[in-house]
Amino acid sequence: MRSRLFWVLAVVYLVAISASSAQDPLKVESAHYRLAFENEAVQVVYIHYGPHEKSMLHQHPAGVVVNLTDGHLRFTDQGGGTQEVHAIHGEARWFPPLKHRVENLSNTAYDGVYIGVKGKGAGPGASQGAITPDPAINAMLLSTLRGSRAEAK
Repeated sequence: MRSRLFWVLAVVYLVAISASSAQDPLKVESAHYRLAFENEAVQVVYIHYGPHEKSMLHQHPAGVVVNLTDGHLRFTDQGGGTQEVHAIHGEARWFPPLKHRVENLSNTAYDGVYIGVKGKGAGPGASQGAITPDPAINAMLLSTLRGSRAEAK
């Protein structure tokens, strides 16, 4: 009886772990998201969607996206609601925590960098459009933006 209970609990535990990480874009969308850097404060992820590519449902912590290229994207949330986003090269935009699917509506590739904020500042109270006052994150944004402009020349 104990052996059976052990195996049932082990399976339940493994399913729970699998479900909790199933929406991590680095795991379920590795073709579109690649880890650049991570520490206790932030997770920096490179984003790449080819023309008309779509993603599976995944989630991001609150954070800032820096657009390295122009893009026309459609976000579809888990309830089916959609939002079209027009990304402008060099623009930085704050996003609250979100769970969505992405579709690149453009005939060209979209590239960006997502800086996910860990901890208190990443809560649902953070408003879209507000850039964090944290100097370290601002320096990282400026460095990323300068690097993408130098590559474009």
